[in-house]
Amino acid sequence: MSSLALTLLYLLAAVLGVVVCRSLKLPPMLGYLAAGVMIGPHALALAQNSESVRHLGEFGVVFLMFAIGLEFSLPKLRAMRRNVFGLGLFQVALTMGLGFGGTLLLAAFFGGVWDVSWQTALALSGTLSMSSTAIVVKLMAERAELETDHGRRILGILLFQDLAVVPLLVLIPALGSSPDQLLAALGMALFKAAILVAVLLTGGQGVMRWWLTLVARRKSEELFMLNLLLITLGLAWLTDLAGLSLALGAFIAGVLVSETEYRHQVGTDIRPFHDVLLGLFFITIGMMLDWHILLEQWALVLSLLLVPLVLKTGIILLLARMMGATTGVAMRTGLYLAQAGEFGFVLLSLTQDNGLVRPALMNPILAAMVLSMLATPFLILYSNQIVMKLVASDWLHQSLQMTTIARKSIDSSKHVIICGYGRCGQNLARMLEAEGIPYMALDLDPDRVRQAAAAGDSVVYGDATRLQALVAAGLVRASAVALTYRDVPASLKVLANISSHAPHVPVVVRTQDDTYLDRLQAAGATEVVPEAIEGSLMLAGHALALVGVPMRRVIRLLQDQREARYKLLRGYFHGADDDTVNERDQARLSSVTLPPGAHTLGQPLGELALHAMGVEVVNLRHGNGRMATPSDDMVLAEGDTLVLSGYPTALAVAQDKLLRG
Repeated sequence: MSSLALTLLYLLAAVLGVVVCRSLKLPPMLGYLAAGVMIGPHALALAQNSESVRHLGEFGVVFLMFAIGLEFSLPKLRAMRRNVFGLGLFQVALTMGLGFGGTLLLAAFFGGVWDVSWQTALALSGTLSMSSTAIVVKLMAERAELETDHGRRILGILLFQDLAVVPLLVLIPALGSSPDQLLAALGMALFKAAILVAVLLTGGQGVMRWWLTLVARRKSEELFMLNLLLITLGLAWLTDLAGLSLALGAFIAGVLVSETEYRHQVGTDIRPFHDVLLGLFFITIGMMLDWHILLEQWALVLSLLLVPLVLKTGIILLLARMMGATTGVAMRTGLYLAQAGEFGFVLLSLTQDNGLVRPALMNPILAAMVLSMLATPFLILYSNQIVMKLVASDWLHQSLQMTTIARKSIDSSKHVIICGYGRCGQNLARMLEAEGIPYMALDLDPDRVRQAAAAGDSVVYGDATRLQALVAAGLVRASAVALTYRDVPASLKVLANISSHAPHVPVVVRTQDDTYLDRLQAAGATEVVPEAIEGSLMLAGHALALVGVPMRRVIRLLQDQREARYKLLRGYFHGADDDTVNERDQARLSSVTLPPGAHTLGQPLGELALHAMGVEVVNLRHGNGRMATPSDDMVLAEGDTLVLSGYPTALAVAQDKLLRG
């Protein structure tokens, strides 16, 4: 098969796999794995897992490690240190310890397929300790659980697992050395890693900031992107040259860039490479899987699936309980992290490349890891039912929590329920208090709740996305509900609960911009406050006042925009640099000037029925420069410029209709 045909086959398989997973609301990674299995040599045999393809897939791991390094932040680690260096550290250490000991015991008593060395046992224990960041974080975000008690513990463990990959990337290649050279190889690998990391991190940060600033001043996106690729792949090559892994150099490059002011731009620029190449890596992993193993060695595969699931769930449950979590929270944390992870595949592939695992054991392990990831969405979906069935005290704990909230709000009536007690929620509470209006705030940060409650604020620990918490806070008796966080999935979940239980209670929702304004209003929000638009309104108000516009008129102009639900300000004119993947489905403005010979000339605006296409004419300027308010009976003339508002597809149809000769 030619290179072009092979490339097209991979792209087709990737597209079909991702489309199926998206339709089933599953993470795309599972689609890549399934696509690799289907086209691989053990299924349809449409492609072979060639060395050139595997090398290309390795670049996906390089960019994945770069992205992890880019997210590396000392303030973030400091804020989450208890969960990261407490729960996360013990989880990785204990899982590796038990996995290492268990593998050696199996080798001693059973032999056969389990006849492995201690080097192999250590490498496989590192693989076992990993969980899937991509799958778990995506599913938690969709379920609005990132800020819950178990959500914060899960994020802390995942963050430490990402960091733990770095020493394992150094350790595994050294473990592949011959026995008589093993200690020397380990010592040399650690020495080279320490020297390289020290050199890069001590003087590298200043050099990186200077260089990126120099490149950015050229104001060339192409040049900036080329330098970004050069830095990432160059440092990866440098660590590979030193006998370490490509991924280690990419991680260091990410850490260096994370300390500069360009980290957000770099993260946006690198994502297309990261996603596409990482998808290719998972396709190559899927191609390695022989599905016949599932039939021929089903007992072994089932054991390799169930034992790690139970072991990791039990370890995390025990550790979380020891660190103060309730049994229900601890079990949810364990169930969410029981599966194998994408870094597990990276470490397993590295283990195979260094000759540490035989094919007879490689395929069953790979099959079990893939199955565990396929089972993850269902484990998370039914986690609450599992916890309720196995942990009787969880129901009691939730009941006590609801009782605490209810006791706090029992005397409240016509109060405002504030969901989220961050800076925005606290400012709202102070203004309500100044006006003598009672309020009840729900927040999931125990430290914040403890400090604020001690200061006399009416705030309790509770999850506002749960209907029971809202009911306990007196939802039916409330005069209004304010959602102060910018998490849209969580806001939609709260709105759904309020609409079903107390539709008469007005709800004010805070959001970042106008992207989800219509969706939030359709879900039941009485008012939506987009921060970006409100900021522009305040900026416009101050500017108008400074140039001499009477304050009464300024206030009226701003109020008109708010009463019209920001109608005129919805959307904006997009340029080439605004047309990113995330913004292509947003409402925008577009201007169309009618040329000579257009068939719409002389027609009333109303007869064009642009509103039926989902497009609104928000402004009109005649050819002589005079502005006019659009109306249905206005006749269009040559040179008229119409400002249209709508979504990209509808705007394209409307423009074609207006400009057609």
